[in-house]
Formats: sequence, structure tokens, C-alpha cells
Amino acid sequence: QVQLVESGGGLVQPGGSLSVSCAASGSIFSINSMGWYRQAPGKQGELVARIINNGSTNYADSVEGRFTISRDNAKSTVYLQMNSLKAEDTAVYSCNAAVRTAWYSRPKDYWGQGTQVTVSS
Repeated sequence: QVQLVESGGGLVQPGGSLSVSCAASGSIFSINSMGWYRQAPGKQGELVARIINNGSTNYADSVEGRFTISRDNAKSTVYLQMNSLKAEDTAVYSCNAAVRTAWYSRPKDYWGQGTQVTVSS
């Protein structure tokens, strides 16, 4: 099995910065991609940012230029640095990883438990 453990998050004022991280552990052969999704109350979940194993990244339009995703492959950890935060960034942020548990297996999605990010004065 694979576990994703998130850390970070919390309360920050508008315009402030916050970072979250997610470490994968368990039966990992390789990780194809890691990313962050978020869901605000009453809204549909959305992809915030994703990084694949060649280093390529993609971001939601709403966070482009403000958020930065990075990855430490040796630690199987993904980071999300969030700057210039806005009230509309308030949501539960969940980590996702597409993991192969063996050389012959197809990637399977795993999820963290989610961490609350609240942007409020």
C-alpha cells in the first residue's frame, strides 16, 4: 500500500504566503506524477497544480504565477508554495500521486487526507 501524508496549511491573511507538503511512502516502485487538488465548500474540486516525473508542471489558471509546485524525488515528496493568497484560495487541499507499486503494474491514484487552507483577515 501507499500512504500520502500532508503537512502545512492553516490560516493566513490575504496577500500572505503558505506552503504545504506531501510525502509518499509504502510500496513505491515509481511515481509518475504528484499534484494538489482543492475543494471549497459548495464548489467542485479542481486541480491546482501537478508535476510529472520529468519535471513538467501545469497549473490552474487561477493560481498561475502565484503558486509553485516542486518535487523531491529522493524523498517522494511534493511541495506547494502559495504566495499572494486570496480569500478564494480557501479550500481543503489534497495531495495526489500516480504510483506504480511494481515494474509490471500500471499507475494507480492515491490521495492524502487533505489539509485546510484558510485565507482570511
